[in-house]
Parts: sequence; C-alpha cells; structure tokens
Amino acid sequence: MPVRPKTRIYGSSFGDYGGNHLNDYSVCSNNIDPDRLNDNRLNDGTELNRFEESIRDFILARLGHPLVRVELTDFQIKTAIDEAVSHMSHHAPLWTRQIAAFETTAGQNLYELPSFMMHNLSYVVYKKSLLSIAAQSGTLEFDFFIKYFQDNHLLNDFSVGEFLLLQQNLEQIRKVLSQEGSWDVINNKYLQLYPVPVNESQTVIIEYRALDTNTIHPAYRNWIQRYALAVGKEILGQTRGKYAVLPGPGGGSQLNGDKLSEQAYKEKELLMEELMTEIEEPPVFTLF
Repeated sequence: MPVRPKTRIYGSSFGDYGGNHLNDYSVCSNNIDPDRLNDNRLNDGTELNRFEESIRDFILARLGHPLVRVELTDFQIKTAIDEAVSHMSHHAPLWTRQIAAFETTAGQNLYELPSFMMHNLSYVVYKKSLLSIAAQSGTLEFDFFIKYFQDNHLLNDFSVGEFLLLQQNLEQIRKVLSQEGSWDVINNKYLQLYPVPVNESQTVIIEYRALDTNTIHPAYRNWIQRYALAVGKEILGQTRGKYAVLPGPGGGSQLNGDKLSEQAYKEKELLMEELMTEIEEPPVFTLF
C-alpha cells in the first residue's frame, strides 16, 4: 500500500505548508492550480484568481474593450488561459525548477505525492550509500586534478578530454558500487523506489517543475497573455463567423470572424515556435 511521505525537517520549495507530510502542501489560491487545468464545466461557475484576472483584462483590452463589445464569457476566457498555461507548463524551462525532500519508511517503496509534483517530475535522487572517492592529497584522482591545472606532473600531454573521461569512469564506478537507487512513476500519482528502503529516514530528493505566478518572469507571463489572446481571437472568430453581416440601417454591419480566425491560427503557430526555441531549455544529454 502507498504511504504518505514524511517531511520532518525537509519540505518543498513550492506550495503552502500544511503539515508533516509532503501531501499536506497545497497550491495557494492566487497561483495556478494544476488539478483544475482543462477541467472546468459551465455548471460549476467560473472563478478567476488574481493571475487569471490579469490575463482576462489583457485579452479584453487588446480586443478593444470597453470601446468595442467583446463577445467572450469568463468561461471561454478561462479555457483560453488554461490552454496557454498548459503549454507553458509542459515546456517550462529551468527557472521553474522546484525541489522537495522527504524521508522514507522502512519496508515501503511506494509513496503518494501531490499532483503538482507528479505532473512535471524531472528527477529523483534516492541513494543508499554513495561511494565517495575523495580528491585528497596523495590519491590518483587528486594527482590527475593537479596535473590538469599545472601541466607539470604525472602524465605528458594530459588533455581536457582525458580528464573528462577519467571523471566519467569514476562516476560509473560510483553508480555500480554504491547501490544507487532507481525510481519509477505509477499512474502519474505514486513514486516507486528501488530497492525497497531498509532503514527509516533515508532522504529522497525530488526535482520537479511548477509555475509560480509570484515569481514568474514578466516576459513569460506576457507569453501566456499573448497565447491566451490568440485563443480568445479563435473563439471570437468562430462566434462572429456564423454571421457574415448583421442586419441594420445602411446595409448592416460587416463582421470580422474570418479575419480573426486567420490571425489566431498564425499567432498560435508563431507563439509555439517561440516557446520551443526561445523559452524551453535545450535537451540535456547524460551518460546514464
């Protein structure tokens, strides 16, 4: 059976503390709630937090409100914001990195973590007894390190590449001999550790990504605003596109539904390209 991980002196860099377990952390009301993203119904009513209200006001202002009537409901704007936030969260760069730590329970290897941690889990550090090869004076590793900088000791023509290969080989030895633990994700809800912890209070460190609206960079906030605006244009274009002309004096009014839909398609395409090329971090290559 899965257990709730204990925090004790540790905790999480994201979320409001609520108790002695990692699951007691909750997302504050003014932040993005990942449990509610893309999970809204008309019958539930639409409540926007402060961050979402700022995005709504941006959308309405760019579409001409209050001088021009904008036929968008709060629910439609909420769906636009959710789509923008979902893309940003999925491609979130390193500045969204969060850290949490908990202590294991002896004989238990299945732990239930909060959804905002599991949704963007990046890495888990679970080590039983890491072998340490200290670079102390007189050791081979220390000599290689000094030789790299002084170029007058031990080996001739000792290059940076050779020094890197040495470090990689030492790291591989640590991984083989240290019984470093591994991990897996079950049903996007549980963290499974291998091997099963034998002792109490073995520390597990979790690295995950989470958008914090209190610390988000203004440029990335603006990306969310612009993408939500593009989605808003798409919705508005579909609405106005149902009628080419509204009847009225002097031949009626010409609507711009088709033009808005075309603008929305191009803007969304450009914004996604910007997100993946300028905001998202490049792939990280590792040896193991």
